[in-house]
Amino acid sequence: MRPHRCARGADPSPPADWYRQPVVWLAIAVFALLAAGSIAMLVLGARHTDEPVAGGEAQILKMPLSRAPPQDAPR
Repeated sequence: MRPHRCARGADPSPPADWYRQPVVWLAIAVFALLAAGSIAMLVLGARHTDEPVAGGEAQILKMPLSRAPPQDAPR
């Protein structure tokens, strides 16, 4: 039985090692940049805290956190 050959009789190229693939290095670089950026944002957020906003009552989405005092019934 003869070994399998390519279309023009050339031997098939051996499988390339993973570290010789530029797409793998690109993926590693993108992942490293994303991780570094995330860590930088966490550090910057921890160093520069937000100052409280001067306002009246405590609200969440324009809704007061406490109940309004009861109004007198109309006569």
